[in-house]
Amino acid sequence: MTEHNIVQLNEVNIYQQDNLVLQNVHLNITKGEFVYLIGKTGSGKSSLLKTLYAALPVTSGKGMVAGHDLRKLNRRTIPLLRRKLGIVFQDFNLLDDRSVEANLLFALRAMGWTDNAKMKARINELLEKVDLKGKNDKMPHAISGGEQQRVVIARALLNHPQLIIADEPTGNLDPETSDEVLLLLRKLAQENDTAVLFATHDYRILENFPARIVRCHNGKVFDEEDVVV
Repeated sequence: MTEHNIVQLNEVNIYQQDNLVLQNVHLNITKGEFVYLIGKTGSGKSSLLKTLYAALPVTSGKGMVAGHDLRKLNRRTIPLLRRKLGIVFQDFNLLDDRSVEANLLFALRAMGWTDNAKMKARINELLEKVDLKGKNDKMPHAISGGEQQRVVIARALLNHPQLIIADEPTGNLDPETSDEVLLLLRKLAQENDTAVLFATHDYRILENFPARIVRCHNGKVFDEEDVVV
């Protein structure tokens, strides 16, 4: 794996239990690169993402993510990989009984942070970056869906990740809010030189905000320009 490749998969077969979902996957994502991941429902997008954050094991081929060999991961080292990743889902997965700040504190502690002053400073820094300054004490139910997703983006960025994995992050949002969230994510990723793999069904976003496109199609993973329609 070169210094600039955050993701490097070569000849990887991806399985869900005994079912081969994606075959002979080759995928490189470089530092700071923004990449869309598209494909029909059931095409293997989520399986590919799960492979990158080690929810599915790699048993064939070669896979490196953020400097970790996916074939050598175990229960002890998987958390070390995930500390280098930020993950954003369609469902916000915020703790409903805790404030915005408490949600972020919980995530920082889970990643091994212990200094209260540093945690507070990091939270305030990111809330300002995602335009939620002063919303520390708000409960998730008291803010809009778009604001909740901004909290999730802040959470994904807490530990200075090398890669953000975004699985349909705008799927529950209206078009205007979707655009705001996408542009915010691209801006913050660029500022932090963080790579992003952004899975989406929203082809309007692809047309309005172009970037490299990777597609899951017929059990394979292609760069979009290589797909023959």
